[in-house]
Formats: sequence, structure tokens, C-alpha cells
Amino acid sequence: MIDPLIDILTYPPIQRAAIACVLCGASCSLLSVFVVLMKMPLIGVSMSHAAFAGAVLGTLAGINPFLSGFVVCLLAAGVLGPLSDRTDLAPENMLGILFSFLMGIAFLGMGILTRTKAGVLNLMWGSLLTLSRFDVTILAVVTGVLVLFVAVFFKEIRAVLFNRRLARASGVPERMIYYALLFLTGAVVSSNLATVGGLLIFALLVQPGATALQLTYDMKHFFLISAASGVGACASGLVISYIFDLPSGASVVLTATVIFAAAYVFSPKRRRARLKERNRII
Repeated sequence: MIDPLIDILTYPPIQRAAIACVLCGASCSLLSVFVVLMKMPLIGVSMSHAAFAGAVLGTLAGINPFLSGFVVCLLAAGVLGPLSDRTDLAPENMLGILFSFLMGIAFLGMGILTRTKAGVLNLMWGSLLTLSRFDVTILAVVTGVLVLFVAVFFKEIRAVLFNRRLARASGVPERMIYYALLFLTGAVVSSNLATVGGLLIFALLVQPGATALQLTYDMKHFFLISAASGVGACASGLVISYIFDLPSGASVVLTATVIFAAAYVFSPKRRRARLKERNRII
């Protein structure tokens, strides 16, 4: 079983898929920390549907789906930040409104399409084995920018994740950090349209961070565990999809769910909490 898997890595499409797995897992997992700790899982849902809606509109207009998805994602991020800061609506409410609006646009566009919907369906579910060199290059650039941003502004990001108001009072440019994270979420989601798909990518923006939340309190470890979980889910999902001839995007998401379930069951944090509760009762 191992030898055929090694042999298959000599084919360029498989090589591109393997590289994309690492990049997708790393980029989504880093953002997952932000999504989970700020308790805004709808960011992933809204951004994924923004990218998908933009890709559908791009297909209708004869524009590169990645570029149109990227533009719509950035517009959604640009609208979300100021509105959540300047109105009485909570960010999660704004995300819910954006989600329903963008989902409506996406399915309206699919209904209007008269030619084959195969290309749009690939953007919905993802197809790791059909990635082009351009797709992988864009994903590498976006991942590199995200890693650089996290490395340079790690202290500021940690302050914002702890409490935005306290970060602002301490002189941290929390609004800039928050908006930058929103824009980077849009960039990561749109660059992963062809890997996991617009309807499944939100799972990778939640589950790696949720997995890390079960295992550690330390912020640096949080990022590392989240990244390892995301990359592991993508790589394992790709192998499973190849062995059993399954859709790659769905295999990646289901694998990420299994990893989270294992972390939840064997969570040392939950075990310590149960011991404390038992001692308190005694």
C-alpha cells in the first residue's frame, strides 16, 4: 500500500495536490485560532459563501472565478468590519445577514447559468487533483503573507484575541489587526476555492482551532496544534480520497472532524475540569 502511494507522488497533479494540502491546512488553521477564540464561527461560513458567490458571478461574467471570488470576499470583509463597529448589531448578527445574502446570490447565479455547471460544482465541493500551477502559486503567496503577518504582529494579535477593548486601551491598533484578519480570511478562503470548495472551507476555519482549544491554554502552542491539526487533516483526507476514490474536499473535512472528536474525548483540559468538579463535590 505504501509503495503505490510513493509512486503516485511522481505525478505533477498529485504533487500539486500535496503542496496545496499543506498550504491549505496551514493557512486555514492559523485563521481558525482567530475564529475560535473570538467566538465568531460564522466568519468562516460567510467568507466561504462570499467566495463561492463571487466565483459564480465571475463564471456568469466570463471572469476568472478566483479573481471574482477574491474581490467579493474582500468586499464582504470590508463591509463586515465597519458595520460591526459602528452599528448596534453584534458581529455574529452581521455575519448571519451576510451569509444569507451571499448564499442567495450564489444560488441565483447557479440558476441563471445555462451552460454546464460542472465548473461551479468544482468550486462548491473542491477538487484537489485538478489544481493548476496558478492555483498553487496563489495559495502559496496568500499563505506566506498570512504567516508573515502572524509572526510580525503576534503580540498584538494575542492582545486582540484576549480582549479588543483592553487591547485598545493598551495602545494596540486593535481595529487595524481585526480588519487585517478579516481581509486575510477573505484572501485565504478565495484562494482555497479549488482545494476544499466554497461550501466546505468554513469547516477548516473552525475545526483546527476547536481541536487546539481542547488541548492547550498556551497561545503559541494553540497556533502550532491548530496548524498541525489542519495540515494533518488535509494530508490524511487526500490519501483517503485517493485510496477509496472519494471526493477530496469531503474527505478532508470529515478527517478534520475525526481529529477534533479524538481531541475532545482525550482532552486533558476536560479531564482536569472533571477532577476539579469531583473534588469540589467531595
